[in-house]
Amino acid sequence: MRSSHPTLPGTVTGTKVPTKRLTTRQLAERTRRRAVGHLLSRQDAQGWWKGTFECNVTGDAEDLLLRQFLGIGDEKITHAACLYIRGEQREDGTWSTFYGGPGDLSTSIEAYVALRLAGDAPDEPHMAKAAAWIRAHGGIAAGRVFTHIWLALFGWWKWEDLPALPPELMFLPKWFPLNIHHFASWSRQTIVSLTVVCTERPVRPAPFTLGELYPDSQTPAPSAPRVPASRWTRFFTWLDKALHAFHKVAPRRLRRAAMSSVARWIVKRQERDGCWGGLQVDATYALIALHLLGYRPEHPVMRAGLASLDAFAVWRQDGARVIEVSQSPVWDTSLAVNALVDAGVRCDHPALIRAADWMLGKQHARPGDWAVRRPGLDPGGWAFQFHNENNPDLDDTAEVILALRRLQHPDPVRVDAAIGRGVRWSLGMQSKNGGWAAFDVDNTSSLASRLPFCDFGEVTDPPSADVTAHVVEMLAREGKRDDPRTRRGIAWLLAEQEASGAWFGRWGVNYLYGTGAVVPALTAAGLPAAHPAIRRAVAWLCSVQNDDGGWGEDVRSYRDERWAGQGTSTPSQTAWALLAVLAAGEGDSEAVERGVRWLVQAQHEDGTWEEPHFTGTGFPGDYSIRYHLYRQVFPLMALGRYLHQGTPGELPCKTPSPG
Repeated sequence: MRSSHPTLPGTVTGTKVPTKRLTTRQLAERTRRRAVGHLLSRQDAQGWWKGTFECNVTGDAEDLLLRQFLGIGDEKITHAACLYIRGEQREDGTWSTFYGGPGDLSTSIEAYVALRLAGDAPDEPHMAKAAAWIRAHGGIAAGRVFTHIWLALFGWWKWEDLPALPPELMFLPKWFPLNIHHFASWSRQTIVSLTVVCTERPVRPAPFTLGELYPDSQTPAPSAPRVPASRWTRFFTWLDKALHAFHKVAPRRLRRAAMSSVARWIVKRQERDGCWGGLQVDATYALIALHLLGYRPEHPVMRAGLASLDAFAVWRQDGARVIEVSQSPVWDTSLAVNALVDAGVRCDHPALIRAADWMLGKQHARPGDWAVRRPGLDPGGWAFQFHNENNPDLDDTAEVILALRRLQHPDPVRVDAAIGRGVRWSLGMQSKNGGWAAFDVDNTSSLASRLPFCDFGEVTDPPSADVTAHVVEMLAREGKRDDPRTRRGIAWLLAEQEASGAWFGRWGVNYLYGTGAVVPALTAAGLPAAHPAIRRAVAWLCSVQNDDGGWGEDVRSYRDERWAGQGTSTPSQTAWALLAVLAAGEGDSEAVERGVRWLVQAQHEDGTWEEPHFTGTGFPGDYSIRYHLYRQVFPLMALGRYLHQGTPGELPCKTPSPG
């Protein structure tokens, strides 16, 4: 147990209740009953669960910029969006990308511009403070490429100063080192759309100037300081200059064909709800590209796309409008089912059967982009969102199968068939190094991330410890412990363990998430609790337990390893640590007892936990997520396993006692 850790605001505390005369197990049981009742009450009538998917204000700012660009601005939407943006501004005038984090330059620039669109004057105190901070940190010129693209749309930045991205990229063959399938699924859609935007280079009349955001109004876009250039930097600098030159002389027939190919590619991938990939950012750039290709706002494709963005808006009681950049019903539902079964809700409970039926209806039946690398593999995965037929992912697929297998469904033949398809698809999506990525196979191009265009977030999808762990756990539960592919996955996980004993968390913050996923997977796959890798993991978890008994880790651990396992205790991260320690056979340890008591004391009377911190990850260190259901499902999972002292596959079906 450590004695101190970096101090953060927002320590979570629950409703205090008398605990002296109750044992830890009695307290945990009372906490479990409340949590079960609350979670069951949140299920939709159709069978799914979904918590709010919260990120930062860039989605809201870019939504307003999109509407300004298309000429469809709405006063009510603008007012509501800016009410939210203003509320997220920090004391120093900036906007952060996660709760309690430092100001982020590009996020602050986009938020500032959005407020200017809403009519906030530069001399208002909150605006002047933001502008001063932006200037002090390099101004607009120091922003990222994607921010510069938004500014270029209104003439606040020069298109000539942006990296070139020609639409002829669509014609590069699959074997070429930088074709579109070398980009991850989430960046592929954006890159394809931006080939049109960066070729057409549109400029809408700017409603105001942004001179107040330049440190030197005489030099608004100063040259970057000279730094030693690597061979790759020199190569891509030369390539970018060549592509800019090609832009001026590209054969018209070739360019028209490329633009037509992009249009077909985008339209083909529009989902039934009008969105693209279930991602707001992909839909935003797709709408701009199609508009530039001649699609007017009243065109059915455009109408459906704009309607999908409206569906991503959450209207709060205070009148603010918040954009969800994605939605997570499949993920949330599978986690909720597993948590409720862990907590002792009987396996044929009507709520769980409704959830199973809903999940069964979401299984993919046709190939998506993944089939480019696996052309002979039959579909069978699940996606993250309500509507995403093109990009299923291994994480959701594993978690859904784990949930379905634990239920007593009235149509077991249907369930077995669906699970069988999902298992075969998952096995077929293993990368050559033995691990599993989220969406693609062997999507590890080092060239893609070196492009001048890619200065923000992840653009490839390599295998990760957390996804691999979930797949390995699922395969083990499906009786495939000894399958050579499972064994390769286990070997990959063991090789990926950090020197500290932890595992890196790609899709959750961070080492607590990775370790909380891997240890239960390894024990499910047959590794004994005495295995050195598991002992090192438990030792690390115990060493970073907070003095209050909980666990927490700040997003800054992605940039600075001194933050690894360090941060204010949160319900979800405490639960992840408990899941690992419990799986390692430490149910009677002091660390577990203290962690469980922290969860008990942090719970509110209505069965909920509070968690303002961002514990989910979009891009490590760049884009963080606050899953609003995490603070409900993971603590319930941990409490259930503590009370039953069993592994998930061994827990009995119980009579529900939501109490």
